[in-house]
Amino acid sequence: MGKSACSTSPQQRESTCFILRALFLLLFCRHACCQCKILRCNADYVAATLNLRGSNKDAAYCNALRSYSHCTRKTARTCRGDLVYHSAVHGIEDLMIQHNCSKEGPTSPPRPRPPAPNHQGFVSLDICNYEKSFLYKHGQPPTYQHCAAFGDPHVRTFQDEFHTCRVEGSWPLLDNNYLFVQATSYLVAKSSNATATGKPRARPYCAGWCTDRHSFPDPKSSHSKQPRQMDLGWKGSRLPEVWQQLTIIFKNMKECIDQKVYQAEIDNLPAAFEDGSVNGGERPGGSSLTIQEHAPGQHVEIRAAYIGTTIAVRQAGRQLSFSIRAAEEVARSFTEEQDLQLCVGGCPPSQRISRSECRHTGIATETARLLCKEKLPVEDVYFQSCVFDVVTSGDANFTLAAHGALEDAKMFHPDAEKLHIFQTGAGCCLISLPFLLVIVTSNLLAIQLCF
Repeated sequence: MGKSACSTSPQQRESTCFILRALFLLLFCRHACCQCKILRCNADYVAATLNLRGSNKDAAYCNALRSYSHCTRKTARTCRGDLVYHSAVHGIEDLMIQHNCSKEGPTSPPRPRPPAPNHQGFVSLDICNYEKSFLYKHGQPPTYQHCAAFGDPHVRTFQDEFHTCRVEGSWPLLDNNYLFVQATSYLVAKSSNATATGKPRARPYCAGWCTDRHSFPDPKSSHSKQPRQMDLGWKGSRLPEVWQQLTIIFKNMKECIDQKVYQAEIDNLPAAFEDGSVNGGERPGGSSLTIQEHAPGQHVEIRAAYIGTTIAVRQAGRQLSFSIRAAEEVARSFTEEQDLQLCVGGCPPSQRISRSECRHTGIATETARLLCKEKLPVEDVYFQSCVFDVVTSGDANFTLAAHGALEDAKMFHPDAEKLHIFQTGAGCCLISLPFLLVIVTSNLLAIQLCF
């Protein structure tokens, strides 16, 4: 027969049994102390009596004492031997006698317990949702900014400045820690099928994913959905410089997306990124970057929820336009070396054009005004830009570009009161029709007198 743990030598038996008893008592006391809720009762009482005011404060105080007493009774079995508990019980009896409070009656409502924040859940679910992440960190929603580039070309900056530019070649619209956007413009030849001059037209890179919808349409084909240049019957005063290529790079963000590149050209406005994907990749937050086609070949929208940004790319006639709604924190995340950004600082002063320089006959300007007025009833900078572009180019498709830019601004600009910008003296100089008739009539009379 084996011997028990306590039937060995007298010294070993005494030592072993003492250790076992001590360990048992320690575990029992630890369990009892953990179950005693007297500290919670004390906290509820203090909270209920902290800001008692008014004529009914005595009744409210009695309610708080009864709630306190009720709380101690519920935890009495687990708090036996706890000095704090016994002190609280005696203290409640004394206070109820001092304030003439009855033991029966209403009690204070229980104090609500705020739910414990689920940090792990937040990290896994919302780190790629900029709005929720910003609200979690700062206690308020983020602020946004809007920028647009369209037409011949015109730029609306994040600071709501409006410039008409002479920017042939490639220029950065944005260059920050999260985004790089580059627009390329070329002088447009004056013809029914105007294309960029000095740049060969190449088929886009497809990597095997091109479909009929994404194929590069032939501008000479009658089935091409893009409108051709709408000649208004006069020769433009200058060759327009319009955006004919846009490159947008969404930089790698470890937790959310792989680096993605979107490239648009005239007659090639794909509804996918350059690698053929339509989201941010295989990472857990890949769905926070998506691309959606609103009108085939004419309007694409890219949503980057992980940086609180939405981008719209449009084609109107033979030109591209760009609009963005970006979180202010994202728009400002750049270094001193990234200072050349048209969306941030606008066009360099040496590259700006005055829209009042588009002098033309009254017939041309009046026709342009009527065309622009149909889509742009408010005579703001969008209307002025439309008139400038139509007069100087003789192409009515510029009305579509200005109208699309205004529609994007309605959706993207955070302040509806700043939607319209008014610049005095920036419109086309107009030779009025009556004055033009006087000049023509005078010339005719002079000719008749001569003959």
